Amino acid sequence: MTGDKEIVSKQILPYLSPPLQHIIMHLNDRFFASLEEIRLRSGQPLIMKIGDKDTAVNLKGELARSLDKAYVVTSEDIYRTIASISDNSLYAFEEEIRRGFITVQGGHRAGLAGQVIVEGNQVRTIKDFSGICLRIAREVKNCAEPVLRNVIPDGSQILNTLIISPPRCGKTTFLRDITRGISHAGQHNVVVVDERSEIAGCYRGIPQLDVGPRTDVLDACPKALGMIMAVRSLSPQAIITDEIGRMEDAEAILECINAGVAVISSVHAGGMRELSRRPVMKSLLEQKIFQLGIVLSRRKGPGTVEELIRWD
Repeated sequence: MTGDKEIVSKQILPYLSPPLQHIIMHLNDRFFASLEEIRLRSGQPLIMKIGDKDTAVNLKGELARSLDKAYVVTSEDIYRTIASISDNSLYAFEEEIRRGFITVQGGHRAGLAGQVIVEGNQVRTIKDFSGICLRIAREVKNCAEPVLRNVIPDGSQILNTLIISPPRCGKTTFLRDITRGISHAGQHNVVVVDERSEIAGCYRGIPQLDVGPRTDVLDACPKALGMIMAVRSLSPQAIITDEIGRMEDAEAILECINAGVAVISSVHAGGMRELSRRPVMKSLLEQKIFQLGIVLSRRKGPGTVEELIRWD
């Protein structure tokens, strides 16, 4: 059994209904290395994201030539998967459901769709589930090695760094590898403020993905709040967080930097032109808060470094 297939069989399949288990275990082994998502929608074809392609799959685990030839996901498939993911206790996972996803052992994430119950301006819960997006968590160790020396140019000073790319270009994987590299280098304490539980993939508070020996994780914590908490209580030399863009994020970044703590984060943008159109990011760039920019794409696969930008 290949490593990727073994990960899926041991960490994903136990949560699925028997028909779905059967289908996935009969996939051709070569697909597991590039399997990114398993999409379950009640009454709709089973679709998997394999590399850059959304692919329908039939009952035999074969790629279907058309959607009408694919296995149709049932409400029973959805119900049994939700029950397994939540250990048969939705109440125990109330907070995770409110955020729209549940992280399972191994750091994989189950995004949830269904009827959203709102109180005031806050999501109270989701019920009557109609869809699940199982996203496979993968570590690509040393993927950031070629640029790590730019992030820590002299082995001690950590530059304030912004990773820029469109969605699905490997920002989070890149951030994780930078976190691990800094944590291993010198005597740097690192704090990951992991609002969506994607960088460290915590399960019951324990990181499932390798973020290094000197790294603390504030899991499921809002970015702006977590950055301030980290500065005040965990004495980091660097704070890592994902997908900034709100005014409160910018204010927290400024407070961290003024306290002598480096910040490394990511932002959704197709490039500098697009980034500069966003008022919050434009302000941060004009103040030269970040010293290094790393632009990523999928041109040669996720995590392709297209450009290094120096703002110092």
